[in-house]
Amino acid sequence: MKEKKIPHSSAVIEALEAQTQEGISRRTALKMIGVGGAATMMGMSPALQAEESTKTSSEQAIKVLVVGAGAGGIMALARLRRALPNASITIIAPNEKHLYQPGQIFMAAGLYTFDDIVKENQDFIPDDVRWIKDEVASFDPDNNKVTTRAGEEVPYDYMVVATGIVYHYEQIKGLSKEDIGKNGISSVYLNDLEKGTAQGGTLTWEWFGALKNAAASGKKPVAIYTQPATPIKCGGAPQKILYLSADHLKEEGLSAEYIFATPTKTLFSQPPIAAALLEVQKRYDSITNKFSHNLVAIDVNKKVAIFEEIYEIKGEYDEDLEEYEITEDKREVELQYDFIHIVPPMSPPQALVDSALGWQKGSAKGWLEVDDITLQHRRYKNVFGIGDVCGIPMGKTGGSARHHAPIVVANLVAQLENKPLPEKFDGYTVCPLKAGYGEIIMAEFNYNGLAPTLPFLDPAKPRWMWWAFDLYQLKPMYWYLMLKGWF
Repeated sequence: MKEKKIPHSSAVIEALEAQTQEGISRRTALKMIGVGGAATMMGMSPALQAEESTKTSSEQAIKVLVVGAGAGGIMALARLRRALPNASITIIAPNEKHLYQPGQIFMAAGLYTFDDIVKENQDFIPDDVRWIKDEVASFDPDNNKVTTRAGEEVPYDYMVVATGIVYHYEQIKGLSKEDIGKNGISSVYLNDLEKGTAQGGTLTWEWFGALKNAAASGKKPVAIYTQPATPIKCGGAPQKILYLSADHLKEEGLSAEYIFATPTKTLFSQPPIAAALLEVQKRYDSITNKFSHNLVAIDVNKKVAIFEEIYEIKGEYDEDLEEYEITEDKREVELQYDFIHIVPPMSPPQALVDSALGWQKGSAKGWLEVDDITLQHRRYKNVFGIGDVCGIPMGKTGGSARHHAPIVVANLVAQLENKPLPEKFDGYTVCPLKAGYGEIIMAEFNYNGLAPTLPFLDPAKPRWMWWAFDLYQLKPMYWYLMLKGWF
């Protein structure tokens, strides 16, 4: 475990004292780093959240099915049991282990081990809930039932879909999951949720070490960090690995030729955060951004990454519009590397893609077709979605799932009672962007733009306070408050 990067007490005091310049006292900051204060940081105290969860309930004896036992599924399950005391609840999920998936980044940074991020799912699934340790093979919403891989048909009156997201390394030509951890290739996302393993964090920490050793040998290695053209779990993760690994080398006075390759045209969707990340990049020499670049193939033996680049072509000048005609074209670009960190393309599970529940067209095809405000299915009113699987404009983070949970349960109960759906999702998501060891930009935003919980602090500024919260407080909050449905 990498301990030397954690600020010592004098550095802690200096960091807290720096907050006073923006209107927050050291005493207040210390309180905020406590569990109660940390809850306040993220929008609501546990007591208020518990009070909120009792507002909506029903005594009806119905069959409720939850599909998936990741963060979203477990959060929904905890709240459903309290809101529907007479319901017969079933959960379908193959994974007996539960991973605190945000912890894989800290594993990659050498600050967590696997044991720090894993618990038994039975700790969160009560005995009065029927747990089918299998996976849904097909959804039949017209007949209110699903079928498992083992062939069991499971009926429901209401269903919450929380299947999560699937990684597709095989969609990158020339790459397989077995290549991760070899020939300079790493991916922090590599895991097997069904088996409860998270090799990606460990392999990426080893990759950090190999990159540093290569830099210490005298040659400046080339390291590429990729982001796919699909929606991904935790959109900031590719850059987190970039900045943490660069800082890991910088501590020893070392560097590499860093290349960040992304299909997007900016570093972040929110302009103030994108501008702040450009400033972060100036800390580390030799970072090159390759915008509009999507990794499509790789030669793992020759260490060549092949990207599809979309570029603009300037045409003739239009006198009436007073502008040039712009068209787009694409070409293949080959980049040689010594080390590469790959984020795979991602999608919903195939069973959902093949069902009537997914969006049937456009870029959202296959993702769960829920209303982006109520999280109720747009065509099947007894179906709701939570977490990464939802086909909504944003929200593939654990922070979003936490906001989804009370909305889904309250609206499900309202639908059951033939009442107007009372709760509305504003698109809240949060991305704790690691600018380096000891600093995080806490990017909180919703459908309308930046939405910081603490508006008196500049949300685009890297802070040690957020690093301390993310590293020390968020994980126990996740295990003991969020998954219990109290926050």
